Amino acid sequence: MWKTFRLTPERNIQIATKAWSDFAATIPLIRSFSYGTNFPPEYPIFAGPPIRYHFIFFMIVGFLEKIGIPLDWALNSMSMLGFFLLLVAIYLVGRIIFKSKVVGILSVILFLFNGSFGFLEFFKKHPLTLNIFNEIYNNTSFSSFGPYDGNIVSAFWNLNIYTNQRHLALAYSLFLFLLLKVYKYSVKPKIFSWPKSLILGIILGLTPYLHFSVFVMSGLSLMFFLIIFPKIRLKNFTTGLIALVLAIPQYLYMGQSEVTVKIFNPGYLVENLTFLNFINYWFLNLGITAILAPFGFIIAKKTERKIILPFLSFFVIGNLFQFTPDMPTNHKFFNLFLIGINFFAAFFLYRIFSKNTFGKILVIIIFPLLILTGVIDLFPIINDRYITLQDIPNNKTAKFITENTPKDSVFLNSSYLYNPASLAGRKIFMGWPYFSWSAGYDTDKRGKIMEIIYASNDKNMICELLYKNSIDYFTTENTSNNNDFPDIDLSFFESNFDSIYSQGDFSIYSSQDNCQGYMR
Repeated sequence: MWKTFRLTPERNIQIATKAWSDFAATIPLIRSFSYGTNFPPEYPIFAGPPIRYHFIFFMIVGFLEKIGIPLDWALNSMSMLGFFLLLVAIYLVGRIIFKSKVVGILSVILFLFNGSFGFLEFFKKHPLTLNIFNEIYNNTSFSSFGPYDGNIVSAFWNLNIYTNQRHLALAYSLFLFLLLKVYKYSVKPKIFSWPKSLILGIILGLTPYLHFSVFVMSGLSLMFFLIIFPKIRLKNFTTGLIALVLAIPQYLYMGQSEVTVKIFNPGYLVENLTFLNFINYWFLNLGITAILAPFGFIIAKKTERKIILPFLSFFVIGNLFQFTPDMPTNHKFFNLFLIGINFFAAFFLYRIFSKNTFGKILVIIIFPLLILTGVIDLFPIINDRYITLQDIPNNKTAKFITENTPKDSVFLNSSYLYNPASLAGRKIFMGWPYFSWSAGYDTDKRGKIMEIIYASNDKNMICELLYKNSIDYFTTENTSNNNDFPDIDLSFFESNFDSIYSQGDFSIYSSQDNCQGYMR
């Protein structure tokens, strides 16, 4: 966590290049709570509608920064806590359910070092020579980053997921602790009291704002628990009912997606979907785990087998349905599915290693192939370089905004990523469109409004749109070298509007000061 995000002694922000894009949404969200006012919560890079992104984790980080904890300590401490709890949860599920510390430890190792066949792509670029260990040690690129690099093996199995999506580990840990608790209560139903059922329901019911997808998966798992654990069925039903009652207001607040999504969309990221292509895709992505986990399931006890059902359902759902405009985000289902089948792969390795000498030799041969991709993919994180971002007080523009504009102000931004207003905790009209679009906001409509404002030479029209969209301030800068942003006629704005701040070609204007008397 520290390797990918930190503050320098000069109080500038350093972000690893592989986290740079995701943190362009993360930091504005944190700062909207620490430097700004964001209640009721809105997505700070798409001001106006209720937030559609799970925000609780980042709100806590924002509050920690607000009380004086440096941003890197606030974010990294929460991130480390979530990741640590996930490792503990994985270990405990393996140890308690499969009654073996070795299974618990192996499950953690298999989680940390993914078992995909991504290493095959690495060796295509780095043929096996005496220098291969040095090439792995100095590697700066993930072995495979599908679909973005054109390869089949996905980008979503390495630890980059957890260094970028800092809230994900904590959400997964809560799911696994829920699984473990329900399993323990099924073994000893008498210890599952009604107060415990109530507490579980409350905890689960508060998770949609932490991670909505994980909440859905937890609710789905409870439905399976109702079937497979009949002795505690009534208490599990009560837990689920309480969670549902608490979750409904959260869901209603977030609202429906403004972007049309094709819900039934089988195949996930499999190109030219056929049965053989589907098998090939998942075999390459799951690696030898796809073989070991079924054998582990077969030799497991009946009570141990039961826990596979929720995880299998995540695999089925992720391959059949699309819940957000961006299909790759279904990876959240598969990451949790992988954790689940790793338990059975670890159990199989443990059992055959314990059998005889042949089993020990077999494990020694298989095990390196299970972790090789993960080992290779660890070094791109270790060897990543930083991009340095000036932060308050070194960023004079962000400092001015912090000191001279209300905390709940909305800015029409003339740049997408790491806009000074975002660093100052103010909400902006629309940040990088992908983030808001993937969360379900209509970025096309808002993008056209931005283009009209910045391309127009009609002051009345500009002012009308500023007021209509509740924009308190707007900025201008030279965007001629930015193909992703509309061109801005700086001379028109300089001639027709009075700025409250200018530095170089960057200017800030107050809508209220400039648009009085210009409304149609």
